Amino acid sequence: MEKILIVDDSLLQATQLKAIIDDEYDVTIAQTAEDGLRRASDEDFSLILLDVVMPEMDGFTLLKKLQEEIITQNVPVILITSLADVANEQHGLILGAVDYITKPYIPLIVKARVNTHIKLYQYRRQIEEQSMTDQLTGVANRRRYDRYSLTKWHEAARLHVPFSVCMFDIDHFKVYNDTFGHPAGDKVIAAIAKTISSHLKRSTDFVARYGGEEFVALSVGDSSEKMFEHLKRVRQAIEDLHIPHSPTVSEWVTVSIGGVTVIPEAGSAYDVYLKIADTMLYDAKKHGRNRVVWAGEQMKQMFEK
Repeated sequence: MEKILIVDDSLLQATQLKAIIDDEYDVTIAQTAEDGLRRASDEDFSLILLDVVMPEMDGFTLLKKLQEEIITQNVPVILITSLADVANEQHGLILGAVDYITKPYIPLIVKARVNTHIKLYQYRRQIEEQSMTDQLTGVANRRRYDRYSLTKWHEAARLHVPFSVCMFDIDHFKVYNDTFGHPAGDKVIAAIAKTISSHLKRSTDFVARYGGEEFVALSVGDSSEKMFEHLKRVRQAIEDLHIPHSPTVSEWVTVSIGGVTVIPEAGSAYDVYLKIADTMLYDAKKHGRNRVVWAGEQMKQMFEK
């Protein structure tokens, strides 16, 4: 069931609006703009119904804040007002609202407009999902990773919890392609993506194809020691696929893994730690490949083997 957020300082008005649509949708009410912004950032809503006239922060100001937040900027907003004049409607549409509902409510019109924008949002989300999925592997692509990584980084900083960045690289992959051909190489990439995803499938985990034979994974909440041990199991699971490699380099296809765990501070740069993860990957390859090298919260390296 799609979720809708109503932001209105009048509980009576909000309850009336909720009664019109809650037979089809999961409806939440926020009675202040601040609470609405917090809920919109923390939960996954498909539509926001926003009252224009509210104390302290009005609907127009909240709409601007929603448009500025990466997490909420794509959620459609319908403004609610008894100010049915052209100037207010124009102002709201310029700020990014998708529609207007005026008081007093006419249930058939409210339902029609809500249903229309929910369907449009579902369609847009479906198209966006397709555009952000790597077609070969089915995991997220680089575009989705670029958007997701910063969102989760800021969330980890706000919650002050460990954030891990992990880089994977298939060992001697050019040799594999030269020996067995690119169609076989594509099958290897897909098999490894499936294995990584099967081991990193919690709601706090994220896996993407970074490019070519490289993958990137993000995880929130676990210590560096737990991540290091977990990634060693992932590396072993890939080796245990027993995909034959070229005899000139190794018996089986393997991966090298590098990563870092940090508790982000407000204002700290994600790209700095991505580079550290990439350096750990370089060290894993330099020390013989088919191993994990990890940097802990104090930047102390942990080596496998």
